[in-house]
Amino acid sequence: MTPLAPSLSALVRLRAERPEAVAEAAARRRRRRLIRRPGDQLMIVAADHPARGALAVGDRSLAMANRFELLERLCLALSRPGVDGVLASADVLDDLLLLGALEDKVVMGSMNRGGLAGAAFELDDRFTGHRPDDLVRQGFDAGKLLLRIDHDDPGSLDTLHTAARTIDAMAAHRLPVFVEPFLCRRVDGRLRNDLGAAAVATSIAIASGLAGTSAYTWLKVPVTDDPDAMGRAMEASTLPAVLLGGEVGDDQDAAYGKWHDALRLPTVRGLVVGRSLLYPADGDVTLAVDTAVSLLRPGREGP
Repeated sequence: MTPLAPSLSALVRLRAERPEAVAEAAARRRRRRLIRRPGDQLMIVAADHPARGALAVGDRSLAMANRFELLERLCLALSRPGVDGVLASADVLDDLLLLGALEDKVVMGSMNRGGLAGAAFELDDRFTGHRPDDLVRQGFDAGKLLLRIDHDDPGSLDTLHTAARTIDAMAAHRLPVFVEPFLCRRVDGRLRNDLGAAAVATSIAIASGLAGTSAYTWLKVPVTDDPDAMGRAMEASTLPAVLLGGEVGDDQDAAYGKWHDALRLPTVRGLVVGRSLLYPADGDVTLAVDTAVSLLRPGREGP
Protein backbone atom coordinates (compact mmCIF):
# COMPACT_ATOMS: atom_id res chain seq x y z
CA MET A 1 0.00 0.00 0.00
CA THR A 2 1.16 3.55 -0.69
CA PRO A 3 2.11 5.22 2.62
CA LEU A 4 -0.11 8.19 3.49
CA ALA A 5 1.67 9.15 6.72
CA PRO A 6 2.38 12.80 5.77
CA SER A 7 -1.19 13.33 4.58
CA LEU A 8 -2.61 11.62 7.64
CA SER A 9 -0.52 13.79 9.96
CA ALA A 10 -1.78 16.87 8.14
CA LEU A 11 -5.33 15.55 8.43
CA VAL A 12 -5.09 15.40 12.24
CA ARG A 13 -3.75 18.96 12.39
CA LEU A 14 -6.48 20.14 10.04
CA ARG A 15 -9.21 18.55 12.14
CA ALA A 16 -7.88 20.26 15.27
CA GLU A 17 -7.17 23.68 13.82
CA ARG A 18 -9.69 24.12 10.96
CA PRO A 19 -12.81 21.99 11.48
CA GLU A 20 -14.59 24.04 8.81
CA ALA A 21 -12.26 22.41 6.27
CA VAL A 22 -14.60 19.40 6.13
CA ALA A 23 -17.51 21.50 4.82
CA GLU A 24 -15.18 23.33 2.44
CA ALA A 25 -13.90 20.05 1.00
CA ALA A 26 -17.47 18.77 0.61
CA ALA A 27 -18.53 21.97 -1.18
CA ARG A 28 -15.76 21.79 -3.78
CA ARG A 29 -15.90 18.00 -4.31
CA ARG A 30 -16.42 17.01 -7.93
CA ARG A 31 -19.58 14.90 -8.11
CA ARG A 32 -20.82 12.30 -10.58
CA ARG A 33 -24.01 10.51 -11.48
CA LEU A 34 -24.86 7.33 -9.60
CA ILE A 35 -25.24 5.39 -12.86
CA ARG A 36 -23.18 6.95 -15.62
CA ARG A 37 -24.18 4.79 -18.57
CA PRO A 38 -27.10 2.46 -19.28
CA GLY A 39 -26.35 -1.03 -18.04
CA ASP A 40 -23.49 0.00 -15.73
CA GLN A 41 -22.98 -1.95 -12.52
CA LEU A 42 -21.62 -0.25 -9.41
CA MET A 43 -18.53 -1.20 -7.43
CA ILE A 44 -18.74 0.38 -3.97
CA VAL A 45 -16.28 -0.22 -1.13
CA ALA A 46 -17.89 -0.34 2.33
CA ALA A 47 -16.29 0.92 5.54
CA ASP A 48 -19.16 1.63 7.92
CA HIS A 49 -18.41 -1.31 10.23
CA PRO A 50 -16.38 0.52 12.95
CA ALA A 51 -19.27 2.84 13.84
CA ARG A 52 -21.24 -0.23 14.94
CA GLY A 53 -18.27 -1.50 16.98
CA ALA A 54 -17.72 -4.28 14.43
CA LEU A 55 -13.93 -4.21 14.19
CA ALA A 56 -13.18 -7.87 13.54
CA VAL A 57 -12.11 -9.47 10.28
CA GLY A 58 -11.95 -13.25 10.52
CA ASP A 59 -9.95 -14.16 13.62
CA ARG A 60 -8.45 -10.66 13.90
CA SER A 61 -10.66 -9.07 16.54
CA LEU A 62 -9.37 -5.49 16.10
CA ALA A 63 -8.40 -5.52 12.42
CA MET A 64 -10.38 -2.36 11.66
CA ALA A 65 -9.44 -0.53 14.86
CA ASN A 66 -6.42 1.25 13.35
CA ARG A 67 -7.99 4.23 11.59
CA PHE A 68 -4.78 5.27 9.80
CA GLU A 69 -4.41 1.79 8.31
CA LEU A 70 -8.08 1.67 7.35
CA LEU A 71 -7.75 5.00 5.54
CA GLU A 72 -4.67 3.81 3.66
CA ARG A 73 -6.54 0.70 2.52
CA LEU A 74 -9.59 2.75 1.53
CA CYS A 75 -7.55 5.26 -0.47
CA LEU A 76 -5.82 2.41 -2.28
CA ALA A 77 -9.16 0.72 -3.07
CA LEU A 78 -10.72 3.99 -4.28
CA SER A 79 -7.76 4.60 -6.59
CA ARG A 80 -8.28 1.35 -8.51
CA PRO A 81 -9.92 1.48 -11.98
CA GLY A 82 -13.59 0.58 -11.92
CA VAL A 83 -14.23 1.44 -8.26
CA ASP A 84 -17.18 3.83 -8.23
CA GLY A 85 -17.34 4.97 -4.64
CA VAL A 86 -17.55 4.31 -0.94
CA LEU A 87 -20.10 3.62 1.81
CA ALA A 88 -19.08 4.85 5.25
CA SER A 89 -20.07 6.67 8.42
CA ALA A 90 -19.59 10.42 8.80
CA ASP A 91 -16.20 10.28 10.51
CA VAL A 92 -14.65 8.13 7.78
CA LEU A 93 -16.18 10.20 4.99
CA ASP A 94 -14.92 13.39 6.62
CA ASP A 95 -11.41 11.89 6.69
CA LEU A 96 -11.65 10.90 3.02
CA LEU A 97 -12.92 14.36 2.08
CA LEU A 98 -9.92 15.98 3.75
CA LEU A 99 -7.59 13.51 2.01
CA GLY A 100 -9.11 14.39 -1.37
CA ALA A 101 -10.07 10.76 -2.03
CA LEU A 102 -13.73 11.35 -2.96
CA GLU A 103 -13.38 13.32 -6.17
CA ASP A 104 -15.65 11.99 -8.92
CA LYS A 105 -16.83 9.17 -6.63
CA VAL A 106 -20.25 8.03 -5.44
CA VAL A 107 -20.42 8.90 -1.73
CA MET A 108 -22.95 6.92 0.31
CA GLY A 109 -23.60 7.84 3.94
CA SER A 110 -24.45 5.19 6.52
CA MET A 111 -27.55 6.22 8.45
CA ASN A 112 -28.42 3.83 11.29
CA ARG A 113 -25.52 2.71 13.47
CA GLY A 114 -27.25 2.49 16.84
CA GLY A 115 -27.58 -1.30 16.96
CA LEU A 116 -24.08 -1.98 18.24
CA ALA A 117 -22.64 -5.39 17.40
CA GLY A 118 -23.28 -7.90 20.18
CA ALA A 119 -25.30 -5.51 22.36
CA ALA A 120 -28.57 -6.47 24.04
CA PHE A 121 -30.10 -3.57 22.08
CA GLU A 122 -28.57 -4.61 18.73
CA LEU A 123 -31.99 -4.75 17.06
CA ASP A 124 -32.93 -1.31 18.38
CA ASP A 125 -31.08 0.10 15.39
CA ARG A 126 -31.60 3.81 15.80
CA PHE A 127 -30.52 6.37 13.23
CA THR A 128 -27.42 7.70 14.96
CA GLY A 129 -25.51 8.36 11.72
CA HIS A 130 -26.29 10.53 8.72
CA ARG A 131 -29.72 12.14 8.47
CA PRO A 132 -31.19 12.89 5.03
CA ASP A 133 -30.54 16.61 5.58
CA ASP A 134 -26.88 15.87 6.38
CA LEU A 135 -26.44 14.04 3.10
CA VAL A 136 -27.96 16.96 1.20
CA ARG A 137 -25.84 19.53 3.07
CA GLN A 138 -22.63 17.62 2.36
CA GLY A 139 -23.51 17.05 -1.28
CA PHE A 140 -23.35 13.28 -0.89
CA ASP A 141 -25.00 10.99 -3.42
CA ALA A 142 -26.97 8.34 -1.50
CA GLY A 143 -27.72 6.86 1.91
CA LYS A 144 -27.82 3.36 3.29
CA LEU A 145 -29.88 1.84 6.10
CA LEU A 146 -29.82 -1.60 7.67
CA LEU A 147 -33.21 -3.24 8.29
CA ARG A 148 -33.06 -6.30 10.53
CA ILE A 149 -36.41 -7.88 11.45
CA ASP A 150 -36.91 -10.44 14.21
CA HIS A 151 -40.46 -11.79 14.35
CA ASP A 152 -39.98 -12.47 18.07
CA ASP A 153 -38.92 -8.90 18.88
CA PRO A 154 -41.76 -6.32 19.13
CA GLY A 155 -39.16 -3.58 18.68
CA SER A 156 -38.80 -4.57 15.04
CA LEU A 157 -42.01 -2.65 14.35
CA ASP A 158 -40.33 0.57 15.52
CA THR A 159 -37.39 -0.18 13.23
CA LEU A 160 -39.74 -0.70 10.28
CA HIS A 161 -41.60 2.53 11.00
CA THR A 162 -38.43 4.61 11.32
CA ALA A 163 -36.97 3.07 8.17
CA ALA A 164 -40.13 3.87 6.21
CA ARG A 165 -40.14 7.51 7.27
CA THR A 166 -36.43 7.81 6.45
CA ILE A 167 -37.06 6.43 2.97
CA ASP A 168 -39.82 9.03 2.59
CA ALA A 169 -37.40 11.80 3.58
CA MET A 170 -34.75 10.57 1.15
CA ALA A 171 -37.29 10.43 -1.67
CA ALA A 172 -38.36 13.99 -0.89
CA HIS A 173 -34.75 15.02 -1.54
CA ARG A 174 -34.59 12.75 -4.62
CA LEU A 175 -31.68 10.89 -3.06
CA PRO A 176 -31.27 7.14 -3.54
CA VAL A 177 -31.42 5.07 -0.36
CA PHE A 178 -29.98 1.56 -0.24
CA VAL A 179 -31.97 -0.66 2.13
CA GLU A 180 -30.23 -3.76 3.50
CA PRO A 181 -32.96 -6.11 4.77
CA PHE A 182 -32.60 -9.32 6.79
CA LEU A 183 -34.88 -11.66 8.67
CA CYS A 184 -32.95 -12.61 11.78
CA ARG A 185 -33.24 -14.36 15.14
CA ARG A 186 -31.19 -14.86 18.28
CA VAL A 187 -29.35 -18.16 18.61
CA ASP A 188 -27.63 -18.75 21.96
CA GLY A 189 -27.85 -15.01 22.59
CA ARG A 190 -26.26 -14.00 19.28
CA LEU A 191 -28.10 -12.37 16.41
CA ARG A 192 -28.08 -14.50 13.26
CA ASN A 193 -29.24 -13.48 9.78
CA ASP A 194 -31.31 -16.05 7.91
CA LEU A 195 -29.85 -16.43 4.42
CA GLY A 196 -32.25 -19.11 3.26
CA ALA A 197 -33.92 -18.29 -0.05
CA ALA A 198 -37.39 -17.93 1.52
CA ALA A 199 -36.11 -15.56 4.20
CA VAL A 200 -34.16 -13.43 1.73
CA ALA A 201 -37.17 -13.21 -0.60
CA THR A 202 -39.44 -12.25 2.32
CA SER A 203 -37.07 -9.55 3.55
CA ILE A 204 -36.82 -8.14 0.02
CA ALA A 205 -40.61 -8.02 -0.29
CA ILE A 206 -40.95 -6.23 3.05
CA ALA A 207 -38.24 -3.67 2.27
CA SER A 208 -39.66 -2.96 -1.19
CA GLY A 209 -43.05 -2.01 0.26
CA LEU A 210 -41.83 0.53 2.81
CA ALA A 211 -42.65 4.25 2.58
CA GLY A 212 -44.94 6.27 0.33
CA THR A 213 -42.84 5.68 -2.77
CA SER A 214 -40.17 3.23 -3.85
CA ALA A 215 -38.91 5.48 -6.66
CA TYR A 216 -35.56 6.16 -4.98
CA THR A 217 -35.19 2.85 -3.12
CA TRP A 218 -32.43 0.39 -3.93
CA LEU A 219 -31.83 -2.91 -2.17
CA LYS A 220 -28.55 -4.18 -0.70
CA VAL A 221 -28.87 -7.94 -0.42
CA PRO A 222 -26.80 -11.00 0.53
CA VAL A 223 -26.28 -14.00 -1.70
CA THR A 224 -28.43 -16.84 -0.41
CA ASP A 225 -26.92 -19.85 1.40
CA ASP A 226 -27.73 -21.87 -1.70
CA PRO A 227 -26.40 -19.70 -4.54
CA ASP A 228 -28.60 -21.55 -7.04
CA ALA A 229 -31.66 -20.19 -5.21
CA MET A 230 -30.59 -16.56 -5.53
CA GLY A 231 -32.55 -16.04 -8.74
CA ARG A 232 -35.81 -17.08 -7.07
CA ALA A 233 -35.18 -14.79 -4.12
CA MET A 234 -34.52 -11.80 -6.37
CA GLU A 235 -37.84 -12.32 -8.14
CA ALA A 236 -39.53 -10.81 -5.05
CA SER A 237 -38.99 -7.24 -6.31
CA THR A 238 -38.30 -5.12 -9.38
CA LEU A 239 -36.16 -2.67 -7.39
CA PRO A 240 -32.51 -2.38 -8.42
CA ALA A 241 -30.18 -4.19 -6.04
CA VAL A 242 -26.52 -4.47 -5.15
CA LEU A 243 -24.89 -7.47 -3.52
CA LEU A 244 -23.27 -7.16 -0.12
CA GLY A 245 -20.04 -8.96 0.66
CA GLY A 246 -20.61 -10.16 4.20
CA GLU A 247 -18.31 -12.59 5.96
CA VAL A 248 -16.20 -14.36 3.35
CA GLY A 249 -13.77 -16.38 5.48
CA ASP A 250 -10.72 -18.01 3.95
CA ASP A 251 -12.37 -19.17 0.72
CA GLN A 252 -12.30 -15.89 -1.23
CA ASP A 253 -12.55 -17.72 -4.55
CA ALA A 254 -15.87 -19.26 -3.54
CA ALA A 255 -17.20 -15.80 -2.70
CA TYR A 256 -16.07 -14.45 -6.06
CA GLY A 257 -17.91 -17.33 -7.77
CA LYS A 258 -21.17 -16.58 -5.94
CA TRP A 259 -20.92 -12.88 -6.71
CA HIS A 260 -20.16 -13.55 -10.38
CA ASP A 261 -23.28 -15.66 -10.86
CA ALA A 262 -25.59 -13.33 -8.89
CA LEU A 263 -24.34 -10.30 -10.84
CA ARG A 264 -25.94 -11.81 -13.97
CA LEU A 265 -29.45 -11.60 -12.50
CA PRO A 266 -31.71 -8.92 -14.06
CA THR A 267 -32.17 -6.68 -11.01
CA VAL A 268 -28.61 -6.88 -9.68
CA ARG A 269 -26.71 -3.69 -10.44
CA GLY A 270 -23.42 -4.07 -8.62
CA LEU A 271 -21.41 -4.91 -5.51
CA VAL A 272 -20.97 -3.21 -2.14
CA VAL A 273 -18.12 -5.04 -0.39
CA GLY A 274 -16.01 -4.04 2.59
CA ARG A 275 -13.85 -6.16 4.85
CA SER A 276 -13.16 -8.97 2.39
CA LEU A 277 -11.61 -6.49 -0.07
CA LEU A 278 -9.96 -4.14 2.41
CA TYR A 279 -8.54 -6.94 4.58
CA PRO A 280 -8.14 -9.97 2.30
CA ALA A 281 -6.55 -13.10 3.76
CA ASP A 282 -3.45 -12.71 1.57
CA GLY A 283 -3.12 -9.00 2.37
CA ASP A 284 -3.25 -7.92 -1.29
CA VAL A 285 -5.89 -5.18 -1.40
CA THR A 286 -5.16 -4.31 -5.04
CA LEU A 287 -5.68 -7.88 -6.23
CA ALA A 288 -8.86 -8.32 -4.19
CA VAL A 289 -10.41 -5.09 -5.48
CA ASP A 290 -9.37 -5.65 -9.10
CA THR A 291 -10.77 -9.18 -9.03
CA ALA A 292 -14.10 -7.93 -7.67
CA VAL A 293 -14.28 -5.27 -10.40
CA SER A 294 -13.60 -7.93 -13.04
CA LEU A 295 -16.76 -9.79 -11.96
CA LEU A 296 -19.06 -7.03 -13.12
CA ARG A 297 -20.97 -7.66 -16.32
CA PRO A 298 -18.82 -7.86 -19.46
CA GLY A 299 -18.72 -4.68 -21.48
CA ARG A 300 -18.70 -2.37 -18.49
CA GLU A 301 -16.18 0.40 -18.92
CA GLY A 302 -14.17 1.95 -16.10
CA PRO A 303 -15.28 5.29 -14.65
